[in-house]
Amino acid sequence: MPVSTAATAAAADRKALALGAVPAPASPALLAEPLPVLGLDVTVPLASGRRVPYAALDQAASAPVLRQVWDEIAEYAPYYGSVHRGAGHLSQLSTELYEDARETVARFLDCRADDQVVFTRATTDSLNLLASALPEDCRVYVFETEHHAALLPWRGARVTFLDAPASPAEAVSLLTDALAARDDDAPALVCVTGASNVTGELWPVRELADAAHAHGARIVLDAAQLAPHRPVSVRELGVDWVALSGHKLYAPFGAGVLAGRSDWLDAAEPYLAGGGASRSVVRRQDGGLDVAWHTGPARHEAGSPNVVGALALAAACRVLTEADPALLAGREEALLARLREGLAALPGVRVLSLFGDDAPRVGVVSFVVDGWDSADLAERLASSHGIGVRAGLFCAHPLVRRLLGGTRDAAAECGGTGGSPLNAVRASFGVGTPVEHVDRLLGALADLAGGDA
Repeated sequence: MPVSTAATAAAADRKALALGAVPAPASPALLAEPLPVLGLDVTVPLASGRRVPYAALDQAASAPVLRQVWDEIAEYAPYYGSVHRGAGHLSQLSTELYEDARETVARFLDCRADDQVVFTRATTDSLNLLASALPEDCRVYVFETEHHAALLPWRGARVTFLDAPASPAEAVSLLTDALAARDDDAPALVCVTGASNVTGELWPVRELADAAHAHGARIVLDAAQLAPHRPVSVRELGVDWVALSGHKLYAPFGAGVLAGRSDWLDAAEPYLAGGGASRSVVRRQDGGLDVAWHTGPARHEAGSPNVVGALALAAACRVLTEADPALLAGREEALLARLREGLAALPGVRVLSLFGDDAPRVGVVSFVVDGWDSADLAERLASSHGIGVRAGLFCAHPLVRRLLGGTRDAAAECGGTGGSPLNAVRASFGVGTPVEHVDRLLGALADLAGGDA
């Protein structure tokens, strides 16, 4: 067979495989049942008028709610009561459950005995809380590769933005050099992700924590993308704080966590001023107010707390803890390999990576397809195939620009529309993703990458 004919036949075989005409053999890990989540029975309309089951592959943005989490919240709903305020039975019960949720999260994160868990709205809120608690003249070190939630909150600090590293070892080296170049003994904080929301690649958190502490700095871990996929241990990773979001951890929207050391938080002014954060408020003779603030989590949880959100987040932590972590990780790795191998077999598809193809990663994959604006491709996947993915720069503009070869000041916005080459498609999955959803994505991309525009 001539070489050109052989290449054509091989390409046809790869496309058939992606389309499901020749199903790829399922690895033993993929035979494990996914955890039950809401939404698997939802159907969505296509441009053709048909309805198909929705394939939720935008879980790096928000993951579907675990069925057990939803059931527990429904069970609690009739017992809804105010927290830390009422003397009635429901208020007392809600207070007990709320504080139990705090302890559940602390166990999930393997916090130290003197760490505190503060409930927030999400990772963004958690990191803004920590930013508000920085000591005077604090220096902050953050890689340009971070999600905007970690890149932007440090407006009152002296910030050093570190270049994107080409490897985990280079990340440690860049941070070490930057910390060693400090010319004073001012407090310092390093902020780093555990897993990239663009490439899914795992960062060397323990090594970065060791480097930070060796130079008198502290470190906060953005675990928004890491916690839904891998166990997070504050002790083992050696971080001072960890931030995460419930809506990425298979719980409903509206709750997050900042967990870790208490000293900076107790010394700072309350993040919000109001009831719950204040221990005593006294009117002075001159007409002013003297306020004594709480220490501990209450100091930064003013107002009526999101009890349902905290309970849901804790329930998700409990479900993931009780599941077999090795089984979950093995299934995810097999599903990720299936997706990456399928993408590699398609013409004109380029997967984005910072550390290289062999870097360990979680179930987040971003890519571009020759001849397609990524926003248009994402829209076609939705309207013709019922697949939900994300297109754009994923609230990580400097990183995506770097990966796509753009200059740092290249014009591009989150929507990624208008024919700009600076946008990509991101597919992401989790503990409840069926194999069929990944196979459907590969089949649709085989169709579209093959010229069906």
